[in-house]
Amino acid sequence: MTETLLSADIQLIQRILPHRYPFLLVDKVVEIDGTSSAVGIKNVTMNEPHFQGHFPGLPIMPGVTIVEAMAQTTAVMVGAALDLADKDLKVYFMGIDKCKFRRKVVPGDVVKMKVRTLRGKPGGKVWKFEGVAEVDGELACEAEFTAMMDLPA
Repeated sequence: MTETLLSADIQLIQRILPHRYPFLLVDKVVEIDGTSSAVGIKNVTMNEPHFQGHFPGLPIMPGVTIVEAMAQTTAVMVGAALDLADKDLKVYFMGIDKCKFRRKVVPGDVVKMKVRTLRGKPGGKVWKFEGVAEVDGELACEAEFTAMMDLPA
């Protein structure tokens, strides 16, 4: 019987995702429930490069990077559940729907991203997810997004 992964630390995340600094936007993934759901954690720090220009003197995490962090959380969830570490997984956005931003995310915040699979199955290429990003229990962002999982032949 294989052991079910319930979390992914930064070392495993980097074995699943091709993203690296400055675009690796998830620090750990916890509460992985197969390919069904997971919770990602992003520690927002002032030394991230987008804060130089978004906005000088008023650092706010760009909304698109919050959505990207949720998407990276889903890729780690699927990659961990399907044993795709070191398999050169590539994931591409196909669509973003029902996206709303509710609060600013700033340096010092810890973003908790709760994601859930709406459609997708092992071996399938197209998956649909929903996610919410919260800071201290307060909703910062919500979205549905579709992605293509691409594994080399």
